[in-house]
Amino acid sequence: MSSNYITLEDFSKLDIRIGKVLKAEQIPGSRKLIRLEVDIGGEVRQLVAGIGDRYRPDELVGKKVVVLTNIQPKRIFGVLSQGMLLAADVDGKPYLLTVDTPDEVPVGAKVR
Repeated sequence: MSSNYITLEDFSKLDIRIGKVLKAEQIPGSRKLIRLEVDIGGEVRQLVAGIGDRYRPDELVGKKVVVLTNIQPKRIFGVLSQGMLLAADVDGKPYLLTVDTPDEVPVGAKVR
């Protein structure tokens, strides 16, 4: 048995929601960091994500993404990040977790 297991109670502490990217821009001076404004359902959050090697800011706008909303805010490259985009890591490259039926899944829907 792995000591890395978490309980269902641990998982329930995570507030993971569907968000919609409203705005995205490269952070000046960084080739990887993108500043995003994401609607998480009644609230717009600013996020910083190191996905600039894989995604252009213009292709992110309008995407529905998966966001961890209750992670402690952190200043990254001088910009406050108020959440975390979830992505799969394949050979060091991020692949954003997105919704494949965006019209059916509302912004703010909880992931469980």
